[in-house]
Amino acid sequence: MTPAGGRRLVVEADGGSRGNPGPAGYGAAVKDAETGQVLAEVAEAIGVATNNVAEYGGLVAGLRAVAAIDPTASVEVRMDSKLVVEQMSGRWKIKHEGMRRLVDEARAVLPSQQVRYTWVPRERNAHADRLTNAAMDAAARGRTWVSGVQDILDVDPAARRPEETMTDGAPPAYRLLTGDDDRAFCEKVSAALADGYRLPGGPAVAVDGDRVVVAQAVALAGGPGDAEGAA
Repeated sequence: MTPAGGRRLVVEADGGSRGNPGPAGYGAAVKDAETGQVLAEVAEAIGVATNNVAEYGGLVAGLRAVAAIDPTASVEVRMDSKLVVEQMSGRWKIKHEGMRRLVDEARAVLPSQQVRYTWVPRERNAHADRLTNAAMDAAARGRTWVSGVQDILDVDPAARRPEETMTDGAPPAYRLLTGDDDRAFCEKVSAALADGYRLPGGPAVAVDGDRVVVAQAVALAGGPGDAEGAA
């Protein structure tokens, strides 16, 4: 059945456990089926869990990302877990009650007629595998993985160069402004705009516990980092 919207999306999902059970995490990417454009990336460390639990976590996270993008889309889920693919496709019986709960959770995200499942070899699931390992690696360092801004949370705040020192001499053509999501950060961006910088794209946002960290790239108008000023 093709949804009314007609949009086709692909979910590439994975999960892993270093020890089985052991420190675990999952990752998923949502892509446009026609263009291959990445529309969303999600990844999370989930503490101590088994491979199966982590793989289902990646599936649920990917489906939820689809629901946020277009809940009417037709979805192909690609995973290298034969267990998840066969159970979600209804071809394998689910005997373990804990596994049944995971299956029910995944099936509750989107109507079953919108989703089909495809098994792929591990090498064709590299994107989701990379996200899974990035989430577990970040957790091992006491950090939280967030798409597009991992470097922000991995930098010791004490080691960051104060923004005011960057104004010495000729202004740099490209700057990355970072800070907490507050008025002070907004004023920092406003000051850069007043100095002739442009915004080549939107901000990235990361959540680290109770702290919300934002990053905004700015490029000097007409400089090499300015897309509008480029030839």
